[in-house]
Amino acid sequence: MQTLAQYLTSQSLPSSLEKLIFTLADTSKTISLAVRNGALAGVLGATEQENIQGETQKKLDIITNDMLKESLKADLAVRGLASEEEDHIVEANNEGQYLVCFDPLDGSSNIDINSLVGTIFSVLPMQKPVSQGSLTEQHFLQSGRHQVTAGYMLYGPSTMMALTTGQGVQFFTLDPNSQEYLLTNDNVNISPDTAEFAINMSNQRFWEAPMQTYIDELLLGTLGPREKAFNMRWIAAMVGDVHRVLSRGGLFTYPADHKNPKKPFKLRLMYEANPMAWLVEQSGGKASTGYENILDIEPEHIHQRVAVILGSRNEVDICLRHHQGDNSDEINTQVAPSLV
Repeated sequence: MQTLAQYLTSQSLPSSLEKLIFTLADTSKTISLAVRNGALAGVLGATEQENIQGETQKKLDIITNDMLKESLKADLAVRGLASEEEDHIVEANNEGQYLVCFDPLDGSSNIDINSLVGTIFSVLPMQKPVSQGSLTEQHFLQSGRHQVTAGYMLYGPSTMMALTTGQGVQFFTLDPNSQEYLLTNDNVNISPDTAEFAINMSNQRFWEAPMQTYIDELLLGTLGPREKAFNMRWIAAMVGDVHRVLSRGGLFTYPADHKNPKKPFKLRLMYEANPMAWLVEQSGGKASTGYENILDIEPEHIHQRVAVILGSRNEVDICLRHHQGDNSDEINTQVAPSLV
């Protein structure tokens, strides 16, 4: 099997980007160890702090965020970073060519029950000159089309990394003996059709009408208009649910809802939706908010949230046809897909 180093060398990437991927990979090994030790290391449980999203931070949220922040700041290729756990952007090195957005521990609510969690990352180029040496949030506000690499690490029975640099998607598995990431799938491909979907059904009564109708049809199975049986899965960690989609097809969605009118969306554009959407597209799938391609959204700020529908192309298209019906204008007025 090829090591991560051997694979990246074969891709003829800029040396600075190659080194940055190594920085992320090496830090994930330390995170994997912390997750694996769990209660033995005293890292479980919540703190009394909240992040900018208004969510109570777990101990491991803070620990993993600090791990990534320190390692990325030490990488000379990194100009700045944005994290789910940081209120504002963090400056790194003045000569850095890249900006890194990340969710240090996606699905952290699963930590205390020993279930799947992961790290999601997105790397953007520095496109605008920094005036008077000050990096600003505006430098990060690039659509997902500008990503130069993206991926995630999944901390499960084995630690895995999904990676794209725009040349398809690759899976690497961490060898616990050598501590090397080894290439275990060099051409991840999402089947266009599926009979599996993932959604948080507890929010059903709050969804928009198109999503209500679409999911109702799936639940009716062979007795409904689809005349097909569907299975529902839900891990409650985007990284785990998307990994399943990449591994065997399926549809994952966290749609808009009106449970809290001030926060109609759950997932963050810059460090969750964009990297996952690019991975899915690079694997032959499709990603949308229901009204526009996720990768085409021009961000308004680093903690922006969006609706997410992604996975097997043909199934996503069927879901989108519901959103493009006669009531789509009314829905767009009520909940614009690019708002916070």
